[in-house]
Amino acid sequence: MKMTTIGTAVLAASMAFGAAGMAQADEFPTKPLTLVVGFAAGGSTDIQARVLANVLEEELGQPVNVVNQPGAGGAVSLTRLMNNQDEGHTFVYAGTNGTLTFAPHAHDTDFTLDDFRYVASITTVQHAIVTGENRPFGDSWEELVEYARENPGTSYATQHALDRLVIEYIMEQEGLDLRIVPTSGGGGMAPLILSGDVDFGYSGGTHSGYAETGEMPVLLSMDGERLFAFPDAPTVMEAGYDIDTSDFRVVVVPKNTPDTHVERLAEALEAATQDERFIEITEVRILMPVHFRGEEEATELLYAQSENYRELLERMGGVPEDD
Repeated sequence: MKMTTIGTAVLAASMAFGAAGMAQADEFPTKPLTLVVGFAAGGSTDIQARVLANVLEEELGQPVNVVNQPGAGGAVSLTRLMNNQDEGHTFVYAGTNGTLTFAPHAHDTDFTLDDFRYVASITTVQHAIVTGENRPFGDSWEELVEYARENPGTSYATQHALDRLVIEYIMEQEGLDLRIVPTSGGGGMAPLILSGDVDFGYSGGTHSGYAETGEMPVLLSMDGERLFAFPDAPTVMEAGYDIDTSDFRVVVVPKNTPDTHVERLAEALEAATQDERFIEITEVRILMPVHFRGEEEATELLYAQSENYRELLERMGGVPEDD
């Protein structure tokens, strides 16, 4: 009888210890986290990420350190994340989903969309086709197209392979003969547009700095919806082009991250999108709407866009080359 009692006590203690161990294993996070930004410090992704890190620290109860790993439009940070074994304690805040949906089809990358989990997207990026003041076509996309038809050699400032592919597609659809002017980011595009040296061009967000002055009118929204600060400009699809160029910022973790960790991160991110500090930096300072999408919805959107870009690249014969 005594032996039975001791045995029962040992079994109960073992079960209790096991349950406690499982509970501890499920706790997340258990140490400081690292939020990786795939771009240099000072850009809009970095500025927003630092506020996000402050909010997440409060939500998750652990320090969140921001680390910049710039290179290849964000691809360097994702390549490093792919083999990370931190189970969600290290994650990338991807500033543009084109790195995930376009780059693997267009370039040699070490990763594909299948190599990660997409915890949530929290911000819609405001890409656009823009122009300057006092152009002959005003700030109307339809009038620009007519002007460009009548004036071969109308100039367009491009920044990267994706926007170059989009404008080549539009040129084919509209029968345009544009002069393509490569530029190095928004800092290279803006002076050409503002001075009138180039007629129109792609902007990844630089135009938001001119929302109040009107110096850089938006001709076309490259998001799936009209832009937050420029609601009068039609979207690419509204203009009649059957391509999905929408973009959003998404939190990415390695494929092996446990479900419980992904769910906890998603909860904290959703709470962040309701925090006044994050809303202020996003909607007031960088003029991008806060928009939460959970893992399932964000993943579906990414795969749909990936297929869209694959088909577009196939149709256009690959990435356009500079003349």
